[in-house]
Amino acid sequence: MVGGYATPASLTATGAYCGALALARFANLAWLASAIMVNMAQILKSKNLATKFQIMVEIAAHQPNIQQKDIAPRLGITSQAVSEYIRELIKDGWLSSEGRSRYKVTKEGVDWILQMSRQLHSYAWFVSKAVADISTTTAIADSDLSVGQPASLYMKDGSLCASKVISNKGAKGITVTEAKKGQDVGIRNIEGVIKLKPAKVMIGKVSNVQDGGSRSTNLARLEKEVKKARLVGALGTEALVALKQIGVKSDYVHGVREAAIEATYCGLSFLVVCSEDKVPILVSRLEEENLHYEIVDLRKG
Repeated sequence: MVGGYATPASLTATGAYCGALALARFANLAWLASAIMVNMAQILKSKNLATKFQIMVEIAAHQPNIQQKDIAPRLGITSQAVSEYIRELIKDGWLSSEGRSRYKVTKEGVDWILQMSRQLHSYAWFVSKAVADISTTTAIADSDLSVGQPASLYMKDGSLCASKVISNKGAKGITVTEAKKGQDVGIRNIEGVIKLKPAKVMIGKVSNVQDGGSRSTNLARLEKEVKKARLVGALGTEALVALKQIGVKSDYVHGVREAAIEATYCGLSFLVVCSEDKVPILVSRLEEENLHYEIVDLRKG
């Protein structure tokens, strides 16, 4: 357990997610649903709180020059109502006023927006999971399968696969489509658990350009770390150039943080070669997901 959540050592088959698959990130769904609903109650059941949240987001996106009359039609309320909400938000300490039509979100306001955003994100994930449980999960057939045939499920190279060989252990379901070997197949009525070997994200830290950038990278150590990883991403130009210097093309240049997270949940080792200034942002995102990581210093001594 990390932070009250189950780590991805075992993952429910109904939620398998890798790329387009839905991978359940927590083993105890009932507990998670309860916790999410408690948190969501305050924002979904309170029109006042929900409106405050929307106003805060609008101001954060357009500060400091945003007028109440511009916010009102976007939220479907009157300018007078916006004015009243803003007075409350200033009193709460979440907004500061710098004169007419000049508002800024305070540090406390930013923290509150992020807190509400995380709760909304968790709730959205729970909704997707609930729908996925009564819909069809897609897998890759490792042999010819017919409609209505029992199939076992397992993960291979980060992808969910279906087999006609039924095991007493692991996950299984019933096919709802016909498929040849290598084709996609729909699976329903899934039960059981898919076991995955725990994976962690390796972060290879390289210097920022003002400190030497790729020229200050221990290329021999970098090459060694690359060979250990299943997937490699470059976060920052310095990291991208360092990889090019050892003849390695990064698997991911855009969306590296999210790619690393999904790969890890699929049991795939992922190396993020990362410029020093971007390491804290990456670490923060991984900790939000309760994922294990290790930082390797690739800077020359």
